[in-house]
Amino acid sequence: MKDTLPRETANNYLNRDLSWVEFNWRVLEEAQDPNTPLLERVKFLSIVSSNLDEFMSVRVAGVKDQLKAGHTKKDFTSYTPAGLFKRIMKRSSKMVAEQYKTYREILRQLTKEGIIFTSYEDLNTTQRHAMDVYYHDIVFPVLTPMAVDQSRPFPLVHTQALYLAVVLMKDGDDPDDEPYFAILQVPSNLSRYITVPGRTNSKKQEFILMEELIEQHIHTMFSGYTPISVSAFRLTRNADLTLNEEGAEDLLEEIEKELHRRRWGAPVRLEVQKGIHPYALEQLKEEFEITDNIFEIDGPLDLSFFMKLAGSLQGHDHLRYKPIRPVYPQEFMDTEDLFTTLRHREVLVYHPYESFDAVTDFICQAAYDPHVLAIKMTLYRVSGNSPLIQGLARAAESGKQVTVVVELKARFDEERNIAWARKLEKSGCHVVYGLVGLKTHAKITLVVRQEPDGLRRYVHVGTGNYNDNTAKLYTDVGFFTSNKVIGEDASALFNEVTGYSAPHNWKAFGVAPTDLMDKLFDKIRREARNAAEGKPARIVAKFNSLSNQQMVDELYAASQAGVKIDLIVRGVCCLKPGVPGLSENITVRSIVDRFLEHSRIFYFENAGDTEIYIASADWMTRNLTRRVELMCPVFDKDIKNSLINILDLYLKDNVKARSLQPNGLYEHVRSDGEPPLRSQFEAMRISSWKTTVRES
Repeated sequence: MKDTLPRETANNYLNRDLSWVEFNWRVLEEAQDPNTPLLERVKFLSIVSSNLDEFMSVRVAGVKDQLKAGHTKKDFTSYTPAGLFKRIMKRSSKMVAEQYKTYREILRQLTKEGIIFTSYEDLNTTQRHAMDVYYHDIVFPVLTPMAVDQSRPFPLVHTQALYLAVVLMKDGDDPDDEPYFAILQVPSNLSRYITVPGRTNSKKQEFILMEELIEQHIHTMFSGYTPISVSAFRLTRNADLTLNEEGAEDLLEEIEKELHRRRWGAPVRLEVQKGIHPYALEQLKEEFEITDNIFEIDGPLDLSFFMKLAGSLQGHDHLRYKPIRPVYPQEFMDTEDLFTTLRHREVLVYHPYESFDAVTDFICQAAYDPHVLAIKMTLYRVSGNSPLIQGLARAAESGKQVTVVVELKARFDEERNIAWARKLEKSGCHVVYGLVGLKTHAKITLVVRQEPDGLRRYVHVGTGNYNDNTAKLYTDVGFFTSNKVIGEDASALFNEVTGYSAPHNWKAFGVAPTDLMDKLFDKIRREARNAAEGKPARIVAKFNSLSNQQMVDELYAASQAGVKIDLIVRGVCCLKPGVPGLSENITVRSIVDRFLEHSRIFYFENAGDTEIYIASADWMTRNLTRRVELMCPVFDKDIKNSLINILDLYLKDNVKARSLQPNGLYEHVRSDGEPPLRSQFEAMRISSWKTTVRES
């Protein structure tokens, strides 16, 4: 389990990267929770690996770059790059050891349920024959052994791909001679786990891992040589793109080149199978020039394959959460014309409890509506077969003015976004790649429609991406409106992103990087003044991360003025809550549960005249200063109350909520005799109640 000793608390801030490590610990705790259905625990175990991969390839890569450049200056949390790297390695190593301890326990539980990962030696004769045939017919033809010697240099090793390091002796050579060395990649286009034919009269499902099957047949790859050792290894490279946007004539082509160069990114982490042959390890360390970030893994490398397994197993629904069936928003249920509804009222949609189909229908109806003149939309991450893309393409083909701001720099989705950008351009859409030096992270759609009383703007603003797949897995809110002020701001925002418009004097929006941070500071300071004057003052804010030092300082100052501040922060938090004289009026809680908490909702008491906002932005430096972000107010009283109810659910959660302590560790929130309340499950219950009312 995690250590419980206070960590370094040299100043008033927690370190961003160490805070992220603690977040991944919370994900691991979900994999360890016996109250979580077994195959859901398998998924959480997979997510720990995926999270750690991204952390190493981006954040740790950045720290290593600082070390290589000789940086010794402390950051605002009092860490030098060297000290931070040492601490990250210590905590990450403990996490990985705990992860594989959890893996072994989960395997035992899976075995009890008849889901068995077996070894080749434990197969019976019939099963071995079936695996031999599978290897020779399917696996062997796609394997490529790559020798490493004086005439054949070390081949390119792809980031986060699984390889086998093979140490060999030539038949007839002296055993004291230097061995031969080769590597081969475990095919990534074949399933990592292979279904083994069942035993007679057995209902158990057996699987064998691809790398073990290859190891058992490794002699088929090296005739004339005797394999001495076969060990898995995996390399993580620096995945951060380094773009010269100013000098790039075509950003799309520049990103394609950079994606190609990413294959040769500097090595950051080396994972090796426990017990790897010393000669093989020395060859890998020498080739990758890596000595200080090597993980020796007691189990299969890269547990992310568990995600696919958990989703594909048949006949084990009792080991999963019951499927959620998102309800269609009640406000749209009795009409086929969403615009008619939105002319008279605003609509809030709470995903995944309410269906993302409402967003798709909004875009598709606009695409086919002959009265719609223009559609403008931002796209950051979209799904593999997005119906929104089809709708936008159809709208352009029918002669509508369609403008799509595609963010090509959305990390790890660059290739997909390039493909969508080209498809949209071919259909006649105007595709814009955003502003130089900034990622366009705002989530907004504007529809301009000709109506009997003139042009009317319809707007959708969301906290999450326009992605129908993640909308089933992430909690987000979306807001539909035809409010005139919001519509005018929406038009101005698109003009600023796509043209040469000067920064707008926003009537409703807060927009980064121009004024969002200042607006948030003004609202926090207003709460502090109200508290000092004895007026009602409170802040409740839900977002994914808080790492901007100025923002933390503003919250500290408000706390000292008497403002009650409740922060619901899923991941990184650099603020220390509950410190006497500094932050005793601040609480920070994190909720990790079935769905990924992703919504951004901000509440300001404002002396009784409550203000509520939804936003695309976390309170991080990158969001507030280096991205195009959007914060949108909600004016409708009923929708304000709905958002307050959502925040209240999170603040009452005493099942999955964890409270941040001043030392950077998290503790489960105690119920103190209150009945258990699990915010996500309660949200689902409320959604079901809505459905019952609609049908009655």
